[in-house]
Amino acid sequence: MSRWRGNPWAILLTLSLGFFMTLLDLTIVNIAIPSMIDKLDASLDEVLWVVNAYILVLAVLLITAGRLGDLWGKKNLFIAGVALFTLSSLACGIAQDPAQLIAARGVQGLGAALLMPQTMSMIISVFPPERRGAALGVWGAVAGVSTIAGPTIGGLLVTSLDWRWIFFVNLPIGVLVLAMAVPILPGHTRTVRHRFDAVGVLLASTSLFCLTFALTEGQKYEWNEGIWGLIAAGIALFVIFVVHQRGKQDGEPLVPFSLFKDRNFTVLNFVGAAVSVGMIGMFLPMTIYLQSVLGFSALKAGLVMAPSSVVSMFLAPMAGRLSDRIGGKFILMAGLTLYAAGMVWIVVVAEVGTDWKAFIPALVVAGIGIGGVFAPMATEATRNVPPRLAGAASGVNNTIRQVGSVLGSAAVGAVLQNQLASSLRDEAAARSAGLPPDVRTGFVQGFANAAKGGLEVGAGQSGAKQQLPAGVPPNVAHRVHELAGQVFSHGFVHAMKPTMWLPIVVVLLSAAACLSLKGHKSNTAPAQLDAEPAPMAS
Repeated sequence: MSRWRGNPWAILLTLSLGFFMTLLDLTIVNIAIPSMIDKLDASLDEVLWVVNAYILVLAVLLITAGRLGDLWGKKNLFIAGVALFTLSSLACGIAQDPAQLIAARGVQGLGAALLMPQTMSMIISVFPPERRGAALGVWGAVAGVSTIAGPTIGGLLVTSLDWRWIFFVNLPIGVLVLAMAVPILPGHTRTVRHRFDAVGVLLASTSLFCLTFALTEGQKYEWNEGIWGLIAAGIALFVIFVVHQRGKQDGEPLVPFSLFKDRNFTVLNFVGAAVSVGMIGMFLPMTIYLQSVLGFSALKAGLVMAPSSVVSMFLAPMAGRLSDRIGGKFILMAGLTLYAAGMVWIVVVAEVGTDWKAFIPALVVAGIGIGGVFAPMATEATRNVPPRLAGAASGVNNTIRQVGSVLGSAAVGAVLQNQLASSLRDEAAARSAGLPPDVRTGFVQGFANAAKGGLEVGAGQSGAKQQLPAGVPPNVAHRVHELAGQVFSHGFVHAMKPTMWLPIVVVLLSAAACLSLKGHKSNTAPAQLDAEPAPMAS
């Protein structure tokens, strides 16, 4: 492969494969949630931490890793990240309990954080401005396809093999990326001595951890003073971080404020975070709904959601090329609006007995929408970024997008748990009228207490059965079990619908924000944020 060393398109392929692997793991876990809950005896909030441990470490270290790439070499950081990600994927696959899996996912997030910002910054460095849009279009298409392909690939692996294979699948991909990266990626030439802002890293990491922990565990602790204290601490630490970064602007800041002088970069960072909230907000409740309410296997659930992946896979590259010619503003607005429309359609048709075919049109619309989002978003956000700020821009862009994933996952999880606790209690009270009085109280109480200790998917059923007094006739026990299934199914649907309105509103707000984007003229050279020339990667 040495003959491909330095070839821009070979470099793009290598970087895209590594990028694909890290983003696949953002959503592939969601389809395995019911299986992991069952086989690891985990609660819903524990499984949310399996998702969030990865995203949390990834998000808080992306800016740091972007700076370390400038210091130690982008190729070195990329290779180290791929190696760590691959080894930790093995650790995830052999985990024996939720704690081990959460710890391994945190290490996996560290590997992803090391490699991810190097992908965008190397693309900006390797490709000249006139070809950068097409390259970032491919990069953006990989982002879209990998994120929404997770449930389909995960469903196939969980059904055919086991939930552990959603992690084992990374091993051959990681080995292939390492084999390509060593001979193909350009080496590092240090032209500027960079310094490391440890205080900034500590402030940003602590702030994000406080917010994520509070949102994830809020329902478990009944939103007590401690939870609200963590939220307040997270906000205060973020304000301190911004003040700290302001004082670092003449030196080596983690976040160069000059990046935000470009309106498109600023707006599209918000849009990136909103899209992450929108995607997590659909996948989390939908994967549980398809399997635990409709009774689909993981494979069938993944296949039902596959139209979004297939449609976006074909449309994303075209959207990238089109945005390079005419600009991505209206393509992006149309894509976000269609994605929100697809989610609204899903909310309307989702019921306890909905046939799988009813979801296909909605998912096709959502797929068309997402196919027009990722490529234009990446192209327009970085079009005016000079190569010497590529590492910082990549770190900031990816960080804000993953912060959206963290807060989106935590917020949607919190709303889902809150809504589910209320709807299960109400459904149990409404459906218990036909039960004997000595059984009715325990039945209702079992569901009313389902949120304590973290809601489990289906926990209400087992909770109701444990409340049965001794000597209950078999026909009554059977009726209790039957009603418990109805309570959970109807209760989950009633909880899912208002939960999904949160990401829908966020996506629509991001579409409206795109109105403020500056248009792109293809016959003009991109304006630079910084007049200083930038060294190309070598």
